[in-house]
Amino acid sequence: MPNERLRDALMRNGLDPEQVAKALDVDQKTVERWISKGRTPYPRYRHKLAALIKESEIYLWPDAVAPERKAATATAELVQVFPHRNAVPAELWDRIIGDAASDIEILVHAGLFLIERPRFIKDLAKKANSGTSIRLVFGDPGGDSVALRGDEEQLGDGTLPARIRNALAYYKPLVGVPGVQIRFHNTTLYNSIFRFDDEMVVNTHIFGSQGAHAPALHLRRLSAGDLFESYSESFESVWNLSRDAQF
Repeated sequence: MPNERLRDALMRNGLDPEQVAKALDVDQKTVERWISKGRTPYPRYRHKLAALIKESEIYLWPDAVAPERKAATATAELVQVFPHRNAVPAELWDRIIGDAASDIEILVHAGLFLIERPRFIKDLAKKANSGTSIRLVFGDPGGDSVALRGDEEQLGDGTLPARIRNALAYYKPLVGVPGVQIRFHNTTLYNSIFRFDDEMVVNTHIFGSQGAHAPALHLRRLSAGDLFESYSESFESVWNLSRDAQF
């Protein structure tokens, strides 16, 4: 059975079997079998190939990594736990935002705290113009899920939709910028996700508590890890259910 995930990842990175074979010092036919027949590479090649195409081993070969290694690697992916999102140091946000070069993905309801950074929108535009893929997903201010979350957090009628619309006003300069996509979601927001290349902050959510007061996890992706990939796949699922934002 072909490995479509591997095939897709190679295409996204502009690589063909011959280039991969040279980079890994293997026969080109071996690489072609990895793709067309779904053969699993030896561990040393899995690690190199995953790093080459910026994907995790877990994603490319779900059954190849032993459960005990998955558990150990997941622990290693967790850099730090913060008791509250507002305890995440400004220096950490500055670094991961500044270092991002290939992918920025943000899933929130409003995420107003981000635009408290004076250069945040300008930095996103600059990065998009340099080739960074930026995907932003906000809660649909007219959606049922936003209304429910506002009730659960006892924010008052219309408060959360108003916060979202307020946030969107700051993002208007990004509308139409190549590389920037902005959407609305109407899903239950179990976690807010802030991905910057291979680092991520996950703001967990607690019933009855606002996001700023809920715990946050700082994750760093490892090639054999499963934790970072789980949240990344969750973002992708919400993205696929979302629609273009209306400003």
